[in-house]
Amino acid sequence: MLSREMEKRKMTKFEEEFKRPDNGPITELNNSMQSVLSQYRKMREYADYLEYDSKQKDERILKLENENSFMRDERTTFDSNGMAVEPQLQQQALPVVPEYVAGAIESIPNHYSAFEALDLIKSKVETLPEENKDWLPVFNWLCEGIENQDIFALAFITGKYEVEKPQLFYLKNKLTTSYLILDTSTGYFEHWGSTEATGRYKSSFTQSEIESMEIGSYEQIEVAE
Repeated sequence: MLSREMEKRKMTKFEEEFKRPDNGPITELNNSMQSVLSQYRKMREYADYLEYDSKQKDERILKLENENSFMRDERTTFDSNGMAVEPQLQQQALPVVPEYVAGAIESIPNHYSAFEALDLIKSKVETLPEENKDWLPVFNWLCEGIENQDIFALAFITGKYEVEKPQLFYLKNKLTTSYLILDTSTGYFEHWGSTEATGRYKSSFTQSEIESMEIGSYEQIEVAE
């Protein structure tokens, strides 16, 4: 009887020492696996999105290439041999400057920047006005507005421009109604009853020439083209 009681106690102690463990670690492992699977699904979805986005971009690029090809085909011309000729781009209009501005551009060294060229013109007129009277029309033209300054800068930088045909004027004496005529061989002025000057005589003048002549008050009459 005693031995049975002792055996029973031993079994109880054995069971207490070796009872079934808790599910804690397994539960943590399951949770960890769930996190891994969730992260995998997110990465898979992101990869699918990147693949979709890449296809969309490829389709847009292909569409643009097709449109460009169509536009190129629309403009393509062919020579007499049936060969395609590349379309020529429309040339941008050259800046147009007065003749005296063109002269200024040609006289300024090429290594000057556009800003330095403008500053040089300003300095010539303001520092030595008497010695640089021929620069005054250029300076006045530049002072007419920022547009003229931009035109000058573009013409100076590129060296490509068109020279504007200057407006010519007859000079008519307000008192005698005669016209001022210049004898280019002597530099002397004469007064004629008409403007029909030929040879060495000159009857029409540009605005810049008139401003530099200092001849008094004359009526300026535009010469019709």
